[in-house]
Amino acid sequence: MKKTALITGASSGIGLELAKIHASKGDNLVLVARSTNKLEELKNDFEKNHGISVYIIGKDLSLPNAAAEVYEELKGQNIAIDYLINNAGFGDSGLFFDSNWKKQEQMINLNITALSHFTRLFIKDMVVRKSGKIMNIASTASFQPGPTMAVYCASKAYVLSFSEAVNNEVKEFGVTVTALCPGATTSGFQAAASLEGSNLFEGKKLPTAQEVAKFGYKAMMKGKAVAIHGFMNTLMANSSRFSPRFIVVKIARMILEKKN
Repeated sequence: MKKTALITGASSGIGLELAKIHASKGDNLVLVARSTNKLEELKNDFEKNHGISVYIIGKDLSLPNAAAEVYEELKGQNIAIDYLINNAGFGDSGLFFDSNWKKQEQMINLNITALSHFTRLFIKDMVVRKSGKIMNIASTASFQPGPTMAVYCASKAYVLSFSEAVNNEVKEFGVTVTALCPGATTSGFQAAASLEGSNLFEGKKLPTAQEVAKFGYKAMMKGKAVAIHGFMNTLMANSSRFSPRFIVVKIARMILEKKN
């Protein structure tokens, strides 16, 4: 019997690459993103080339009750979810006191609230079935405060801590939760977060979204609690635990700040 993967933020970047992987494995898909037109294209492509069923939902997940609406729609369609991938999220760059509060609020709603609500809704069914896997997209930003990206880094720290805790709660029921922590990746993220020209991206040879997705998929299937992509990212993430926090914050700002 085919399994079904639900992927949020599935129209581009890591989410799209994860959808491709699941399609290649013969998994049915539920794809959620704001761009319905893009989802229609993906549905046609995946169903034609992989012989799977693809159900699409156009939804702005930063809006209240969006996760519940998706859950209820799938219940009405009798679609059970075996793999939940909470990929939808975005960042923003700039000094917090000078930021657009509406954008910061939407970031919190999407990166934290929607992700948590999706997890709560679908994990209960997984526990009852005693099977299921969840992957929450965190970041190497999860491991330290990030001046000029204060809310984004804090939201990803939440994702990491939340995922590790819930994984511990449910693993005895045959369910796993994986926090995937990519570093800077070649995708549309840097443009959306206004990070072009920052030390994080400028002049760097970055991994592709496809490479990160393959790594994340393998980690999820193995049931790993935390998966940090790349040796240097792993080194940096762990070294922050042994350095004075004021130094960690200063280094983070140097990396995230744009070059003059």
